[in-house]
Amino acid sequence: MQASIITTPYWWDAAPPVDAPPAEWQNCVDVVIIGGGFTGFGAAIPLARAGLRVLIVEKDKIGAGASTRNGGITSGNLRYSFDQLSKKFGPEKAAKFYLEAHAARQDLLSFITEEHIDCDLQRCGRFVGATQPRTLVAMQREADNLSKITGVVPVIYDKSGLADHIESDKYCGGVWRNDISGIHPAKLLAGMHKVAMAAGASIFTGVAVSSVRRIDTRVDASFIVDTSKGQINAGHVITATNGYTDPSMPWLRRRLVPVISEMIATEEIGENRVRSLMPSRSMYSESLQLGYYFRPSPDGKRILLGGRRMDSDPAAAAERLRAGLLSILPNVADCAVSHHWFGFVAFPFDQLPKLTVHDGVIYPAGYCGSGTVWARWLGQKAAQMVLGDVAGANSFSSGSADTVFAGIPFRSMPFYSGEPWFLPLAMRFYRVKDKVAGLKK
Repeated sequence: MQASIITTPYWWDAAPPVDAPPAEWQNCVDVVIIGGGFTGFGAAIPLARAGLRVLIVEKDKIGAGASTRNGGITSGNLRYSFDQLSKKFGPEKAAKFYLEAHAARQDLLSFITEEHIDCDLQRCGRFVGATQPRTLVAMQREADNLSKITGVVPVIYDKSGLADHIESDKYCGGVWRNDISGIHPAKLLAGMHKVAMAAGASIFTGVAVSSVRRIDTRVDASFIVDTSKGQINAGHVITATNGYTDPSMPWLRRRLVPVISEMIATEEIGENRVRSLMPSRSMYSESLQLGYYFRPSPDGKRILLGGRRMDSDPAAAAERLRAGLLSILPNVADCAVSHHWFGFVAFPFDQLPKLTVHDGVIYPAGYCGSGTVWARWLGQKAAQMVLGDVAGANSFSSGSADTVFAGIPFRSMPFYSGEPWFLPLAMRFYRVKDKVAGLKK
């Protein structure tokens, strides 16, 4: 592997992070949104279109965070199967999780189409490879549940059918579904930025928030937001920081586990070669706790692969990802890695996304590595809560919203302050679990 690897996301080659254009500072607004990613813009657009004065503060540039560092796969994943959700919540509520995931995916595609956002949308489906035969049984059961609940009919493949999707001996079968797409995440965020500005939202970059203080305990809560640029008086505050939550937001920080997710991109190897390795040019992932996700680049000339970080040394981390790619597609051993980058995703302790209110502040967070769909969706739901409060619908004070994720307890754990000291041990546990599962045929 060559020494000079680009350490910024491949996506930034076409859509790098940007500063917001100069604007007049506002010290009194209806809504302050902290964070300028998918969540923040997902909330800002409907609020601004409703005529509210909306101010987004982003401590970095627009596009510097996780929204432009992911795989661009519209999975809308949940960390639990339908059976597991049924045990936790009952079958009726479990079905609501699946229906909402389906709605969130479709809503994202509709938004991209209606707003004419050029983000290399590919309605290509996703293939999940099974690493052992017993996994196929669980995949079939999950496919049956998905079909009954949402009408999406996944296709189950044994090993003989894999050549339709991937040229690999790693998998003994898999499942393909047609409701998951690929996008260019940095182009999507750039498009959302433009839509938010056109709607009238104000955006400031390079502005850090140091505290949020509630100054009115009425239902229509009022706040002072202290920033590096000055104070802002706001009627409502939405915190949209997720995996980049810093100590200035201790309540949220104690409830999220930040996890490094990293990716590589190969050098250009040509469309014909990529198509020979990935005939359906779908999005791809594996049936493992710490499996890889991968895809062709939007132009079809590279392969992108990602996973959770296991190594503190960046060079070792890049080499591990390359080894992971070769474990799936050994025929790319001659291909160099051109880009290696990472970002932070965030997990609640129960591994379910959240939309909650604490001390008047609205928190959409905890997307468990599937924020391409969930971040914008729950940002919109946070906006609904504000609009319901403004209209007197009382949705804000009750903490309720039109989403199954509102009202789920958002718990921390004793002695945890946001530094996940236990994460290396957890990663080793899941790695061993994957190895043991591989021995069970």
